[in-house]
Amino acid sequence: MGGTDEKTREEENKQMEAPKMAPFDLNDFTIIKEGEAEILMHAKNEVFFNKTQVNNRDMSIAVMRTFISKYKQEHEALSSKRMKTGPKASDASSIEAEAAMDSTTHNEKSNDACNASEEISQDEASSISEKQASHQDGKCHGELKQPRVLEALSASGLRALRYAREVDGIGQVVALDNDKVSVEACRRNIKFNGSVACSKVESHLADARVYMLTHPKEFEVVDLDPYGSPSVFLDSAVQSVVDGGMLMCTATDMAVLCGGNGEVCYSKYGSYPLRGKYCHEMALRILLACIESHANRYKRYIVPVLSVQMDFYVRVFVRIYSSAGAMKNTPLKLSYVYQCIGCDSFHLQPIGRTVSKNTSIRYLPGFGPVVPQECSDCGKKYNMGGPIWSAPIHDQEWVTSILADVKSMKDRYPAYDRISAVLTTISEELPDVPLFLSLHNLCATLKCTSPSAVIFRSAVINAGYRISGTHVNPLGLKTDAPMDVIWDIMRCWVKTHPVKAQPPDQAGSVILAKKPVLQASFARAVASLSKAQAKKVPRFPPNPERHWGPKLRAGRKITNKHASLLGPEAVNGINNHEEGEEPPTKQTTISR
Repeated sequence: MGGTDEKTREEENKQMEAPKMAPFDLNDFTIIKEGEAEILMHAKNEVFFNKTQVNNRDMSIAVMRTFISKYKQEHEALSSKRMKTGPKASDASSIEAEAAMDSTTHNEKSNDACNASEEISQDEASSISEKQASHQDGKCHGELKQPRVLEALSASGLRALRYAREVDGIGQVVALDNDKVSVEACRRNIKFNGSVACSKVESHLADARVYMLTHPKEFEVVDLDPYGSPSVFLDSAVQSVVDGGMLMCTATDMAVLCGGNGEVCYSKYGSYPLRGKYCHEMALRILLACIESHANRYKRYIVPVLSVQMDFYVRVFVRIYSSAGAMKNTPLKLSYVYQCIGCDSFHLQPIGRTVSKNTSIRYLPGFGPVVPQECSDCGKKYNMGGPIWSAPIHDQEWVTSILADVKSMKDRYPAYDRISAVLTTISEELPDVPLFLSLHNLCATLKCTSPSAVIFRSAVINAGYRISGTHVNPLGLKTDAPMDVIWDIMRCWVKTHPVKAQPPDQAGSVILAKKPVLQASFARAVASLSKAQAKKVPRFPPNPERHWGPKLRAGRKITNKHASLLGPEAVNGINNHEEGEEPPTKQTTISR
């Protein structure tokens, strides 16, 4: 048996071994500096690098700094609690039972209560992982080790290098890629960045899925940033994160997630998208529901701390915990969406519900349907999408901490203006309201003049409901007001701003034919402007330069037709550099 194990290890080492670095000429490379890291990029586009993802990398660094800080605080709190109470003779089953009771209780309460109960289960999960670490070290009270980070799809290694050089308190950073050219480039860049990078970052040639499956619960942070869909990596990724650890995940296949190819989205993510104005937020919630689904297969569940839609992708940051009891709450966090094809009204139907009797809680299927066969507002049919994650997608305490950290060291973030604007907008979002309305879309349905956002916000607030903006769309409005109240407000608006007569069968004509039950007040409300709006803090800054968007995959031949992506100057420069040389034909990598 011992000989077999040694052979297996030797075979794994051979597979993990990267190719030897070939000699290279610095004149063939361009030095790219981002943050404190520098990388060498070949002019032939052999390894993928996307300048636009600087927003993504900066946001990830900001979240990781906050995660490391909170991870230390949680460990210190657990250590002090254990010192006071002493060791308890409790096994994993009792911890699991307590987590189940806590998690079921919070579903009958508000979202704030939900967060509180999740913190309890977080502490318990962290306690389990800490006990495991202490047993491995052979100590009674294990010391908190520096967090290990896995960048599953590293390409040039820029992200891993920035983590190592810019995030204090970080431990080992493992950069993976299944392409020899990328691993060679990554190792070259590690050496190019000096002793700090060489001591902390290591590059391996490996399939990320196999590597994560063979290293279960070994990394405090796992970063997935593929070129396209992350769906094939999720099953192994949720297994490689320690209890209480962080999974960072990007999806760039927005055409699929936003309803362009609904059947493809269902095959990849297990959810059907709808093409509403809120499609980008729905994409975030579909990705979260998919991660939760993969985690549940291993008695684990997720707690989102930040979910962002920026540029051409969505990015989520979730913590992962193990608890078979808390996992039962998943159906309470998922909902189907009914969207009217006439007036774009939408309604959510939760998948599950709970019924409490004395001290016991029963999990039951949700009541339905929540809508009739025809829309009660305009009489049209409904499209049904989902399931989506309908619980909060942000932790407001985390968002506040991340934003404060970013502002305190603005010089260390190349994309400070963009990420601070996004975080500011997120900090003012209603956390417990899934999806959002588009004021212009409402007015397009009625064929009426649009009220200003301040006037509409005031009407909703005066009616006794909450309303906020959303980071996904400058014109989007989140509110807990039901759709019949929204249409009553719009009917009252049209009374003072008449519209031309429309055919009676149109959705707008049917809506306006009904008398409003609510008499809306459009008097200016105090909270009609957020603090950021009142202080004129920029929340949606323009792109820093032209042609800001996703770039070509590595290995593609760059021609003049790519001027719309790269810009004519970049294309001409590359073509001049390659003049007289045979262009590369092999597609070398599709990772970041």
